[in-house]
Amino acid sequence: MINRVAVDAAYGRIRSRVRETPIMAFDEVVLKLELFQHAGSFKTRGSFNSALAQGVPEAGLIAASGGNHGIAVAHVARELGVAAEIFVPTSSAAAKVAKIRSLGAAVHVTGDFYADAQAACDARVAESGALAIHPYDAPLTVAGQGTLGIEIEQQVPEVGAVLLATGGGGLAAGVAAALPDVEIVCVEPAGANAFAAAVAAGKPAPIEVDSVAADSLGARQLGNIPWTQLGERATSVLVEDDAIIDARYDLWDRAQIVAEHGGATAWAAMRTGAWRPSADGTTVVVVCGGNTDPTDLAAIASADS
Repeated sequence: MINRVAVDAAYGRIRSRVRETPIMAFDEVVLKLELFQHAGSFKTRGSFNSALAQGVPEAGLIAASGGNHGIAVAHVARELGVAAEIFVPTSSAAAKVAKIRSLGAAVHVTGDFYADAQAACDARVAESGALAIHPYDAPLTVAGQGTLGIEIEQQVPEVGAVLLATGGGGLAAGVAAALPDVEIVCVEPAGANAFAAAVAAGKPAPIEVDSVAADSLGARQLGNIPWTQLGERATSVLVEDDAIIDARYDLWDRAQIVAEHGGATAWAAMRTGAWRPSADGTTVVVVCGGNTDPTDLAAIASADS
C-alpha cells in the first residue's frame, strides 16, 4: 500500500518542479485544472518523482505510453538534461506523438495497443540500461501522482469526493493514498473499463478497449498497485463516449477549457448524472489532461452556430 507518508515525500521531492494547478468553481462542483500542468497532464508528477528518487543513468529515461506519459517523461528528460526513448502504439493521437518528438525524445511507434508498446519498451530496457518509468503500476509513480491530492486538500479543505478519469489507475490510487478520508470516484469510458472489470472479477482482469478516450484511458488491465489502493474503497462509474464528447465540448463552450477526451471523462459523470454528489463536503472533478488537437472543437462550434 502507498500511504500519505510516501505522497508527502514525493511532494517534497517534486514541488519545485511542478505547477500548483488552479481550481475553478463550475456549477455545483470545483474543477481541478490539472491540464495546465507542465507537459499537459498529471503524468509529470509521477515521472519527476520516479526520476529524482532513483537517479538517472547515463542511458537516460525510457517509457511506454499511449501519449501523455510519454510527453511527461520527455519533459522530465529535457529538464534534467538527459536522453529519453518513448514507445507508443499506433492508436496514440498524432498531436501527442508530435509533442513527444518536439521535446527531443526518440519515438518508436509499435503495435496497436499500449501493451504492445510496453512489451517493446521492456525489451529495449534490457539492451540500453535506461531507467524505465512505468505510467501507473510503480510505487514512485503512484506516490508522485498522489501529490495532486495534497494540492486539492490545500485548495479545497472541505473536499468530500474526488472524481478522476481512470485508465491504469495510477492517479486515482495516488489521490486515494493522499486523501484517506475522501471518497474516490473512478470514472471510465464504458469501452475502456479496467477498474470496473477488476471490481467485477475481484482482481485486475484483461479487457478489450474501444473508446474515444483510449489514447489516455486505454489500459487493457488495471495495475496491481492501483487495485490494492482502490479495490475496496473507490466507487466505479462508467460513461458512454457520446457523453465524453459532449462534456469536452461543454468545458470549451462554457469555460474555454481545452481538455482532451480523457480529461473530460470525469466531468461527463457529473454532467450526465451518472454520479451525483452527496450532501457531505465539496465535490472536486479533476480535468486531468489537455494534450489534444483543438481544431475539432472549433468545428463543433461552427456546426452548432
